[in-house]
Amino acid sequence: MKVMKFGGTSVGSVNSILSVKQIVEAVEEPVIVVVSALGGITDKLINTSQMAAKGDAAYEKEYREIVNRHIEMVYTVIPAGDARTVLLDKVNELLSELKDIFQGIYLIKDLSSKTSATIVSYGERLSSIIVASLIKGAVWYDSRNFIKTEKKHAKHILDSELTTRLVKETFRELPEVALVPGFISTDKNSGEVTNLGRGGSDYTASVIAAALNADSLEIWTDVDGFMTADPRVISTAYTINELSYVEAMELCNFGAKVVYPPTIYPVCHKNIPILIKNTFNPQGEGTIIKQEVNSGSKAIKGISSINDTSLITVTGLGMVGVIGVNFRIFKALAQNGISVFMVSQASSENSTSIGVRNQDAALACEVLNEEFSKEIEMGEISPVVAEMNLATIAIVGENMKHTPGIAGKLFGTLGRNGISVIACAQGASETNISFVVESKSLRKSLNVIHDSFFLSEYQVLNLFICGTGTVGGSLIEQIRCQQQRLMQERGLKLKVVA
Repeated sequence: MKVMKFGGTSVGSVNSILSVKQIVEAVEEPVIVVVSALGGITDKLINTSQMAAKGDAAYEKEYREIVNRHIEMVYTVIPAGDARTVLLDKVNELLSELKDIFQGIYLIKDLSSKTSATIVSYGERLSSIIVASLIKGAVWYDSRNFIKTEKKHAKHILDSELTTRLVKETFRELPEVALVPGFISTDKNSGEVTNLGRGGSDYTASVIAAALNADSLEIWTDVDGFMTADPRVISTAYTINELSYVEAMELCNFGAKVVYPPTIYPVCHKNIPILIKNTFNPQGEGTIIKQEVNSGSKAIKGISSINDTSLITVTGLGMVGVIGVNFRIFKALAQNGISVFMVSQASSENSTSIGVRNQDAALACEVLNEEFSKEIEMGEISPVVAEMNLATIAIVGENMKHTPGIAGKLFGTLGRNGISVIACAQGASETNISFVVESKSLRKSLNVIHDSFFLSEYQVLNLFICGTGTVGGSLIEQIRCQQQRLMQERGLKLKVVA
């Protein structure tokens, strides 16, 4: 048995949703299919609710577009007959409920978090019943009945133990195809509709796969897999054939939006491989994520980045030798729901720099200034301020372990190209080197790093890979020795002409 997840772009158009049908129906084993809302619908649901809350009557036009999108999809992909009639009744019932909720928000001009969570749930509920009607033999299951959350620190967190038990009970007997809406859940105490966060459909699929000890988890999206860098920035970026769980997690946490980061842990714990595939190119090999991978020869596997970075530095001579300063920093931030994705500390202990999202910067400064108000008043610690308009870049690869010269090559490349590094961090695991630069230097940084670690070899062998060049006999053996590795890493064919 395996679990397959299809994202919003995979069910966002007629052609893509028909491709989903073809992909799923070709599977020759029991499968659980998890789907996201139709592409763009979640954002439209959020925008429409916000318009209604502001008393903007134009919300009705936005709502009508949501209705038209789903009704048009039904009429296009479901043939005329009883199946379409039954499905239209279900879709219209959900859309009618949604209309009543929007109207209520418009009248009272208030939008609570509870109501917002209910509204966005309609995206997955609508898409999943459409896909369930489309795929032969599919049985629809309501994920609100078995994906359970609990409230901690003002956030809804998955109750893993309860969810695992309910998933096992629900799928004790598997149909040929089980169809599940992703993303949505319910509070285990109140029964209120909750969700697993943006990208939560990946997480839903992972939780189900882990609970049922699936053979594999497949994430179907609109890219061929993890790339060595963002292809929108680096034209020569190529697909990475395989990653370890650690490498994939590091890349996900630093901006590679191929997989929602929490997705990896449940299946990693059960050693279930994750296969990233492209719905629009199902013949492509994709990227496989597993425990042990071919080490190859590349020191790094990929480059990722976070554009909206603010660097907050707590500094002062009063920090030196004082136990518990960092505890106070991270406790204050955690209590206010602020996530830290990078930490850099001077060995002298007189400064600690933390990377947060721009939207969290103001609150982070406020809570830290309050936490250290006495030290600031006495001059032991400087007032905390945020340096904004920054970007964080990470190079990732388990082959960096115990490999001399990686950091030297990285920072040497940046220095030669006039790029200043504001802060940097590397963990003892040696799988990630992260550093902060000005936002305006992000694109240049990514390009020069990719050229340094990936492209030089590509440039040297490009003529031969494309079959357009020749080499002398003294180089033939060297190139042949690299042939197998190149083919494994890039899926390219090497042609050598003597």
